[in-house]
Amino acid sequence: MPGDPPGGRRAVAVWGLGVAVYFVAITYRTSLGVAGLDAADRFHINASALSTFSILQLLVYAGMQIPVGLLVDRLGTKKVLLLGVVLFTTGQFGFALSHSYGMALASRALLGCGDAMTFIAVLRLGSRWFPARRGPLIAQVAALIGMAGNLISTLLLARLLHTWGWTVTFASSAAGGAFVLVLVVLFLRDHPEGHEPAPHPHVGKGFVRQQIASSWREPGTRLGMWTHFTTQFPAMVFLLLWGMPFLVEAEGLSRAQAGELLTLVVLSNMAIGLVYGQVIARHHAARAPIALGTIAATAVLWGSVLAWPERHAPIALLVALCVVLGACGPASMIGFDFARPANPPERLGTASGIVNMGGFIASMTTLFAIGVLLDATGNNYRAAFASVFVLQAVGLSQMLRLRARAHRREREHVIASRVEAVHVPA
Repeated sequence: MPGDPPGGRRAVAVWGLGVAVYFVAITYRTSLGVAGLDAADRFHINASALSTFSILQLLVYAGMQIPVGLLVDRLGTKKVLLLGVVLFTTGQFGFALSHSYGMALASRALLGCGDAMTFIAVLRLGSRWFPARRGPLIAQVAALIGMAGNLISTLLLARLLHTWGWTVTFASSAAGGAFVLVLVVLFLRDHPEGHEPAPHPHVGKGFVRQQIASSWREPGTRLGMWTHFTTQFPAMVFLLLWGMPFLVEAEGLSRAQAGELLTLVVLSNMAIGLVYGQVIARHHAARAPIALGTIAATAVLWGSVLAWPERHAPIALLVALCVVLGACGPASMIGFDFARPANPPERLGTASGIVNMGGFIASMTTLFAIGVLLDATGNNYRAAFASVFVLQAVGLSQMLRLRARAHRREREHVIASRVEAVHVPA
């Protein structure tokens, strides 16, 4: 069997193409975050209906994670990424042309389907082109670059939207998808020469059930899912839809000031992602403390803003909240680091799909809860945003329950792999 992939410049170039696809997908995913108020005016909808855009998009995304993981395991990265680009570009262009609420919903669902095919494929691409010891850092850097797609939304799309209008802004942004589609067709490869994965003999329904069941049985997979569930959603909800309305309508900031704070979340995410990746790559035992510390810091800052006795929280507290929210994305990547050593390479796509479902299910649930509570309370953002604590409590309890079991199982895998390596002839 071939050893670890060597990495190198070609690996960076090929992997970079996959990350470019993810970057464009994130730009499209988060474009509604700066257009929420405009969408409410364009389609004449209330808060619940507005939240349905993001809920449907995330519902499709979460529902596609296991099928996409299976597709990546069976078909490889390139085919899955190509299909994803076609779908999310078509969805973004359709959203640009939408004049009815129904057409806009269908376009966001199509976008979510294509978006769902990107990140798991990029994780698989990194594992095929780089040595395993680089896994945590490569995953964090991929998430960091993808997160930069938020900067396009908060800095560029927000300005173009008020200069060019809805249709021109969203339609022109679809050109990015067409561009990366050409690059993927011409240059992307699933793996370096000499590192082809062994063909899997099992196909059909039995294969699907076995892949899912085997992945789920591993405590590391379940711990990874609940880690992703508990850490990712506060920042996702804030960036994807409700951050801008909250900062403008509840905290009295201008759109420009709110946009700057959303940008701060993205910049914090990128900086903290580099730190987390380096620390975890060197100190594997730091995974759980970092995840738990991020959850605690998020709860404290979120609670402080909501419980502030005056009408508007001070800007310094809002800045601190946005910096801490920036840590949520990098902390959610730790979920994949729990699942990766628990599963063999041929099952990694499926396990990653299970993990990736966690945060998006939590985000979808919270988006829905906030929309309903806003309508029920007359736009009381503080009451609506308190729903975050319920999801955090559920996820944290599961993480604590699975932590020791996953650690023991991972240690067993490490010992077994060392024994196998000793007995395999050179």
